[in-house]
This record gives sequence, C-alpha cells and structure tokens, in this order.
Amino acid sequence: MRYRPLGTLSVSEVALGSWLTTTRDRQGSVDTLVRTALDLGINLFDTADSYEDAQEALGVALRATPRDDYLISTKVFYPYPGGVGGLSREHIRASVRRSLRQLGVEHLDLLSAHRFDDTVPLHETIDAFAELVDEGTVRHYGVSEWTAAQITEACRVAEEIGAPPPVANQPQYNVVWRVPEGEVVPACQRLGLGLVAFWPLAQGILTDKYRPGRPPPERSRGATDLGRETMGALMHDVVLDRVELFGRLAARRGLTAAQLAIAWVLDRPGVTATVVGASRPEQLRENVGGVGVRLDASTMARIDKIFTGLVHDDVTATG
Repeated sequence: MRYRPLGTLSVSEVALGSWLTTTRDRQGSVDTLVRTALDLGINLFDTADSYEDAQEALGVALRATPRDDYLISTKVFYPYPGGVGGLSREHIRASVRRSLRQLGVEHLDLLSAHRFDDTVPLHETIDAFAELVDEGTVRHYGVSEWTAAQITEACRVAEEIGAPPPVANQPQYNVVWRVPEGEVVPACQRLGLGLVAFWPLAQGILTDKYRPGRPPPERSRGATDLGRETMGALMHDVVLDRVELFGRLAARRGLTAAQLAIAWVLDRPGVTATVVGASRPEQLRENVGGVGVRLDASTMARIDKIFTGLVHDDVTATG
C-alpha cells in the first residue's frame, strides 16, 4: 500500500467504502472485509450517516483495532431516521453525535458535506465545521460533489471568519466520468483540497464482468433494482463493448480491468485516494493491485481512444 497526505492525515491510496456492502445483517462478512483491508494496509474507511446502519456495522468491525491504526471518514447532509437533513449547525452537530455513537469512536478524522445546501447560509455551515475542529471532535472537514464555485466560496468564507479550510473533496471520478476535470480539479489544486474519488469502477461496469448481449451476472449489483436505476446509463452494449476492449488492454499489461481503472484514477492530477466498494475479500485484494501502477503515455492514449465519444466531461452534468 502507498499513502498520500490529506491535511495532517496520511491516507492509504485505496479507501474502503461502505455504501450498500456494510450492514449489520451481514456483520460477519463486514468483519472479514475490514480485517482484509487492514491487512492490505488500507487505513481509510469511508461511510456516511445516511448509509442505513453502515456506521454501526463498521464500528463493530473496527472495535478491536487500535484507534490510531485507522481513519474514519463520514458525511452529513441527507436525512437519516429522525433527522431533518441539510447543513444547518443544528443538524451537523446532531449528525456528528449520532455518528460518534454508532461508530463507537471519540473523534472523526474527516467529516464531509455530502452535498451542497443552498437553504443554509454558507457561513453557518463553515462555522459549524470549524467549531467541531476546534473542539477536537473532527480533525478535518471536506465536501462531496460540490461545484468549483461552491468550493471556492467555502474557502473564501473560511478565510473570512478565520476558520480552517476544507481539505478534501469527494467527487465521482473514473475513466468514463471525467466531469471534475473541467473546473473542480483545477479549483481543488489551486485551493489545496485533495480529491478522494468515489466510483472508480463506475459501480462495477469497469470490472469487465458485464458482457455485451448478456444479462448481468446473478447477485451482481447490475442485477438488482438499485443497480438498474443507478447503472442504467452505462449498461448498454455500446459501452460494454468498449469495456471489453479496456479489459483486453489491461490483460496485455498484466492487470485486471479493475486494477487498470483504479490505476488510472490514482494517476490523475490532484487525486489523493479512491474509495472502492467490495463484498468479498478477493475483490478488495484485486483492487489494491492497482496501487503503484504507472501508466505510460501510450496506455493513457489507448484508454482515451477506447472510450472516445462515451466520456462524460460536461461540467453541467450530474451523476
């Protein structure tokens, strides 16, 4: 494993996410995944207050691990049971109290605004994050899927009120979704925010397990109702044909398609780490194989050629 700086933190280049795969009803599998992650050198575990009972399951899985051996990243914005959502001071503080309790920890290493809230003054949101940092309850804060203008304004507000600035941005970013490159990446580089990219495998599309002209494999995300909803834009033969070529390119370089996709993200300017999801230890081991892979210019050019016409890079696009 390799590590990169994020604020005062040293984070593993691959982080383990908990959306959909970390639940109390499969605690045994979660425990195994977390142990595997730690054995592989992963020290960053990403979750959110709105991921059903993911925080509780993650907290149980990490209970026997010394607190200094791992970092917790969670997010606030969406309503959870009993919560109203948003980025008001009241909701942020209530969410943090709930997250600390569910995770069984005394502090959060990174707290991110899951989305932007245009109903609450940005000064209030930034001041609430700053108070938590000052108290030691949160070590750093960041944002997720904010625009370049929103990130820039957050940093301006932080400077204006004497608050620490955000240190991280979590955008969707992968070979076919390059929207951040237009404005967000340059803004983050200029302002000193590290990118912690999610969906590097495009929810599994870039693993090359979905074949053109065939139904999704049983028990895969693409075979579920949620998968059909969130992956529908890419689950077409014209895309899967290109992914098949991507897989062949990876094989010629001694990699799996997933490893090449992760290596591509980690090779992009401004990226600090990427968040992967996994339901089995072997998936996690495979993903970590993308760490430390250097892609030469010819490989990058070939990747661009494979996905010509399919790349989403319009800054007005939404995920």
